[in-house]
Amino acid sequence: MQPQRKSNVSMKSSSPAIAEMNPEQLPIPEHKLHGWTHFAGLYAGEHVAATEFVIGATFVALGATTIDILIGLLVGNILAILSWTLITTPIAVQTRLSLYTYLHKIAGDSMSDLYNAANVLIFTVISAAMITVSCTAVRLLFDIPAQLQWYPNNGLFVLVVLGVGMIVVLVAMYGFNAVAEFSGLCGPWLIVMFISGALALFPALANAVIGQTQLTSFSDFITIGDQSIWTGVNSAGKPGIGLWEVIGFAWAANTITHFGLIDMALLRYAKKTVYGLCTSAGMLFGHYIAWIAAGIMGAGTAVLLKSTITELDPGDVAYRALGLSGYVIVIVAGWTTANANLYRAGLAAQAIFHRHSRKQVTFTVGVVTVVIACFPFVYKQILPLLTYAGLLVVPVGGIVFAEHFIFPRIGLTRYWSKYRELRSGRSNESRTEELAEELTTSATKMRLADKLATANKAAIASWVIGLVFGFGLNYLQVMSFFYLFLPTWAFTIVLYTFLASRSGAVETYPAEEAAEQELNEAIKEFQSEQARTEGTLVHDDSAMSKVLHGVAWVALAVTLVLALITMFASGDMAAYERNVGVFYTWGFICTIVYFGSSYWALQRTKNLNRAHS
Repeated sequence: MQPQRKSNVSMKSSSPAIAEMNPEQLPIPEHKLHGWTHFAGLYAGEHVAATEFVIGATFVALGATTIDILIGLLVGNILAILSWTLITTPIAVQTRLSLYTYLHKIAGDSMSDLYNAANVLIFTVISAAMITVSCTAVRLLFDIPAQLQWYPNNGLFVLVVLGVGMIVVLVAMYGFNAVAEFSGLCGPWLIVMFISGALALFPALANAVIGQTQLTSFSDFITIGDQSIWTGVNSAGKPGIGLWEVIGFAWAANTITHFGLIDMALLRYAKKTVYGLCTSAGMLFGHYIAWIAAGIMGAGTAVLLKSTITELDPGDVAYRALGLSGYVIVIVAGWTTANANLYRAGLAAQAIFHRHSRKQVTFTVGVVTVVIACFPFVYKQILPLLTYAGLLVVPVGGIVFAEHFIFPRIGLTRYWSKYRELRSGRSNESRTEELAEELTTSATKMRLADKLATANKAAIASWVIGLVFGFGLNYLQVMSFFYLFLPTWAFTIVLYTFLASRSGAVETYPAEEAAEQELNEAIKEFQSEQARTEGTLVHDDSAMSKVLHGVAWVALAVTLVLALITMFASGDMAAYERNVGVFYTWGFICTIVYFGSSYWALQRTKNLNRAHS
């Protein structure tokens, strides 16, 4: 799906076309794999985002209880970790391909186009939600009232969205790599700030509920939670969601990436399948802690402002919990997440509209995204939107899972659709060359008639029927919509296995399979040559860079210590006001120090590698 520059490494091979392949279409070579620390940092940074403010407040508004939150989020996030580890990572490590490339290999051009269209829709909506969240912080600078309706009711807010949104669009078009690198620095800071914000607000919340600023036991925490945060009563005054719903959402929140297999693009770089467990850095620190912290911050802000959590937006909450650092956390978290998803949306759209450049398509998609971002209902409904988005792509994950794991075990042929197409093609040519030629030709350049003639109709039908099945269950309210992805996934697996067996998967394709093996061996030889000619990354072990990293970590430590002092050394409200004031001031200074030193160290490492390249 993602266009890359062509390799300039040549090789002696029976398939010279391999040198012309797009690197994105090839398996990741051994010399480019990463260790577990890479994935722990990656997931910690990606899964602590601006959405956590919204989701944390949503659990409060839905009326979960404190025990349901503490246990349900833990169980649900562990199930999500296991889903990555047992489903996504094995396929990614065994194929070393992204889902987009592997899906094209399994299901052909038409299916890939449909899937890319679904990705445009999903990532556009998520990007719009993140832009709106960022604007909730910017609006405070202009004294714009909170946007509590589904539509904007302030013209200046619309202008703010347009301004912030177009910056996001331009960065996604021209400067995404810099933002992606900067986003990697944000993970540790975001985790510290979420924890610190909850610690800084909790004494005020405790004083309002139990009449004292300090806790004497864990039961005090449960009491405060039950009475002022997770009360078991929703915003309409009715009994709220229970333990099973909390577990279901925590599991389903990332259905797109684990059951839907989107994260094959990341995990194909993992040296071992067990590295799927590194997603715990995002789920336990990012989602579990961040969602709980966001609920505490939202409830605390509501108490201090004598409001309700449904009348607040992320900007209100972050500013009250973190002071000036609150502006930074909402803007940065929303901005970096929006850029990443808008970039994905642009790539997906460009794969469909191949005659236009990625920048042109990204701009067009970005304009639509910014318009959507003007409507606050998008970010306020992020919880059901994420769940339904997962339901949209889960059937595709089921199709890939069936072909990869189930077909070889029951005697069906993996990649049967591609083999059948090759068999009906030019039989007098080398199958290996034909396979290589297929990879070097953009699928989107085929005529529509050719696409339909060679389409894996079993895959397309399974996806469509799977969607009807899943959304039909939702319409009939057979079960909680948080769990709809499970029967939908299983149903699609069974359906696709049956349809594929009736369409050609039961046949054998020895010549085509031999050509596939020959091509894979040629690719390995090509990549071995790459490994010999390409230099390895140089790690910056200079004293200056070590000092910069040390300063960054000290800044985070100081921030957390000040928050702990505010939480545990505020004997009364007078002491609390002093301590929280110090936390606001020095927390902001430490934020500047952290980003300044971290970014400086990053630039030093990049310059060192450029000098050695």
